[in-house]
Amino acid sequence: MLNMLMRLIGSQMDGAVDKELKRRLKRVPNKLNEYNYDAWGFHPETAQYGLQLCVWLYRYYWRTEVYGIEKVPEGRVLIIGNHSGQMPMDGVNIASAMLMDAEPPRLVRTMIERWFGTMPLVSTFAARHGQILGDPKNCIKLLENDECVVVFPEGARGSGKLWYDRYTLVDFGLGFMRLALKTKTPIVPVSIIGGEEQMPSFYDAKPLAKLLGMPYFPITPTFPWLGLLGFVPFPTKYHIYFDDPIYFEGDGNETDAEIQKKVDVVKKRILDNISFGLAQRKNIFW
Repeated sequence: MLNMLMRLIGSQMDGAVDKELKRRLKRVPNKLNEYNYDAWGFHPETAQYGLQLCVWLYRYYWRTEVYGIEKVPEGRVLIIGNHSGQMPMDGVNIASAMLMDAEPPRLVRTMIERWFGTMPLVSTFAARHGQILGDPKNCIKLLENDECVVVFPEGARGSGKLWYDRYTLVDFGLGFMRLALKTKTPIVPVSIIGGEEQMPSFYDAKPLAKLLGMPYFPITPTFPWLGLLGFVPFPTKYHIYFDDPIYFEGDGNETDAEIQKKVDVVKKRILDNISFGLAQRKNIFW
């Protein structure tokens, strides 16, 4: 059923998306079994249809501009970014950038929220596209396999932030830094502008969120007033700034205070580029 749905989406996108996608997807190094799946459930034939939609959104809906993507090193790398927008479109845009605009093209592995795994079809959809539930053991195995992993240390607190908190950062978890140190992985800070305005939330209805098992229940200009249509994000223009890789020293067994100092370095880089990008931006939509 999932394959049929992806093929239907892909058939509608073929005329709009550059066919370069399929050529670049073939250049991504994968260790596939005899059934064409990798160890985490990624399946290129299924993924190409969903990725066509992602790339169409990346290029034509959000008209994403990318800066400094050539700074992302080959081999294992952790991309650490700010999180926003109520929906994980910042991850979609980073993944599309790394596939379409990085050289060589890379398949991004995003550590997705655990509650996504409880939703019908969503966990399977994520796995077929190379995305992994946010678990430290999964992340370590991916990095040891020299993968490109994206982590949003703000978690759901970041993606669900309210409008008046836009482009601020909530506290970062420390786990990503311990993983980077244990696996000797460079960190690339990335700053994302445009996501905060795609679905601005003015109130989090926490009782409803708890009832539905969601991390937050946003009240936006369109949701819940327009029903499911209220989940359609605004066509804001995305800008993504990749910073220079940072190589931290340590083994991951440092005290929380020592780890926090290293995390603050990453956080400051992200905030500095957010400030720079906002100053450069002329308009939310172009």
